[in-house]
Amino acid sequence: MAEFIQLEKNTTTGVATIRLERPPMNAISMQLAQELGEAAEELSGSQEIGAAVIWGGPKIFAAGADIKEFPAIQDKPEAIEFSLHLHQALLAIENLPQITISAVNGYALGGGCELAMSTDFRFAGEGAVFGQPEVLLGILPGAGGTQRLMRLVGITKAKEINYSGRQVKAQEAQAIGLVSEVFSDEDCYPKAIEAAERYAQGPKSLQYIKRAMMDGLPLPLEDAIRVEAEAFGDCFETADRLAGVQSFIEHGPGKAKFTRE
Repeated sequence: MAEFIQLEKNTTTGVATIRLERPPMNAISMQLAQELGEAAEELSGSQEIGAAVIWGGPKIFAAGADIKEFPAIQDKPEAIEFSLHLHQALLAIENLPQITISAVNGYALGGGCELAMSTDFRFAGEGAVFGQPEVLLGILPGAGGTQRLMRLVGITKAKEINYSGRQVKAQEAQAIGLVSEVFSDEDCYPKAIEAAERYAQGPKSLQYIKRAMMDGLPLPLEDAIRVEAEAFGDCFETADRLAGVQSFIEHGPGKAKFTRE
């Protein structure tokens, strides 16, 4: 049984919550990362779940990697192994077929920010704070901060945030594209659940859209177009496509009921 990650699946709404529970700061230890990857593996095979929310609780999302584990890293190979362990967990989250939302209250720093960036969307409470402060420790982000951040906010802004190690408050994070929505601290998690429920009611093509965008992003345009065409073809093997087209013909747009099949 997981010690630091709680996975709750609501099969009625089709929404799961991955809750980080490692007080006081939800520091991302090797064990927490392992449990996070295991939760993602369980979710990936859950056909009854269409969306997932990652939440650290009302006070803090995750304040970074567990610095107390750093003294045990003796050399470069061990440091690389540590980094790849974190990467494996976050890639498992990023590659989930479900639509994912991070509901961020309080600090999302270092590994916490990197975890939030591995989801499709980031909803922030007004008191949320993001950042990659690793440079202040004489190291660099080791779980995707040098790579995902520039894909979200652009290379120049990502350099400034990574080079300075400064903190980015919720409103600025939204302005630069790091955060999708900002709510009151109390509303952040409920709003994330509300949005997740809407996505969970969507068609299976949502999964194909996500896959096409993620798989096509690093490719030359001509190759990416082929990825899109393959995903478009996959849609025509779904019951949702039949339901959507028939509903449009009979009732107009936006009224179809989907089953994610």
